Amino acid sequence: MFNAIGRIFRTPDLRRKIGFTLGIIALFRLGSFIPAPFVDFGNVQQCLAANQGASGLYELVNLFSGGALLQLSVFALGIMPYITASIIVQLLRVVIPHFETLYKEGQSGQARLTQYTRYLTIALGVLQSTTLITVARSGALFPANSDPACSQLITNDAWYAILLMVVTMTAGTGLIMWMGELVTERGVGNGMSLLIFTSIAATFPTSLWGIGVARGWDVFALVLAIGLLVVVAVVFVEQSQRRVPVQYAKRMVGRRTYGGNNTYIPIKVNMAGVVPVIFASSLLYLPALIAQFNQPAAGEEPQAWVVWITNYLTQGDHPLYMLLYFLLIVGFTYFYVAITFNPDDVAENMKKYGGFIPGIRAGRPTAEYLDYVLTRITLPGSIYLGLIALLPLVAFSWFGANQNFPFGGASILIIVGVGLETVKQIDAQLQQRHYEGLLR
Repeated sequence: MFNAIGRIFRTPDLRRKIGFTLGIIALFRLGSFIPAPFVDFGNVQQCLAANQGASGLYELVNLFSGGALLQLSVFALGIMPYITASIIVQLLRVVIPHFETLYKEGQSGQARLTQYTRYLTIALGVLQSTTLITVARSGALFPANSDPACSQLITNDAWYAILLMVVTMTAGTGLIMWMGELVTERGVGNGMSLLIFTSIAATFPTSLWGIGVARGWDVFALVLAIGLLVVVAVVFVEQSQRRVPVQYAKRMVGRRTYGGNNTYIPIKVNMAGVVPVIFASSLLYLPALIAQFNQPAAGEEPQAWVVWITNYLTQGDHPLYMLLYFLLIVGFTYFYVAITFNPDDVAENMKKYGGFIPGIRAGRPTAEYLDYVLTRITLPGSIYLGLIALLPLVAFSWFGANQNFPFGGASILIIVGVGLETVKQIDAQLQQRHYEGLLR
């Protein structure tokens, strides 16, 4: 292992790519601590110290921004607008035929879809930055804290100050998107994924230290042990796949023979990745967000539905919240897998090139068989996603951790997935130059 790591830094091209990636990551983390214009940095730090963790409404965005959201920095929105835009563009392929046509056109069509994603990212950046500034001005960014400083986070309420803050945060989102694309082109791995990885990994020390201080170091050691077991289990499941064998018949094109080889279709247990967790979290935030903007005036009684939502759908430690969260993840997993993997297209492509599954006729029977396999393998995958997503909520109930508990939910799925993919890319580049990779 140490020899392989040494070969990485002895290879000039690979060393340059890793150095460039680390430099972009350092700039990304630096921008997370630079406050936006007209933000009272002292009051923000005071509220963060008193609140110790994100509120339930903003925990996912704050997690993906590496804590920059609640600091109202220039990178407050983080990579979340780009993630949302990418998911929306992907889902629109089902609704808008033009998007599906562009997807099938190859590289030129993918470039157009990427351009649409960029435009939508900027639009979402404007919308989310406006919402964040409005919430910060109303003092609802830290609703659990009664400190007067938490309602005085912005020093200037003039229209030009608000406009400058919106432009700054939106520009920060655009800059993050550009930095991610630079890492993809000139660095190692997928740039956007690495920036998300960095944001989440930056919250690990704070979360673990908070558990140790609040519950004692014996609980801290127990959490670390459980975390290692969770990481091993996640790595095992993320690498698991059902390999459907495929044979290609021999065919003559001129004087040359093509086909005749055996391969397989890899169907992963977790084909949906972390997207169902994001979907379910976002959907469960909507009732709490609506209830927050319908709080009664001073001296008035809150409405019954607002009280019900506040009691059952705001805190993650309630059994009803956990049950709904789990069921939404299972449902969204089937929904997203059905969109991203089309058995009919796979069967048609196999038939076009003379491929078939042994024992299954080409065409419609092949599509039905792939759909049958996909449905069966998605069930354990969806249950696995639901259980992993519930880990932070269980830790929130048992250990007194905040809801950004590192060993569970979206955080551990992204950390493991991006880590495995980056190591594979480094291994592939080492094999190209030394005929011996990082992994054996």
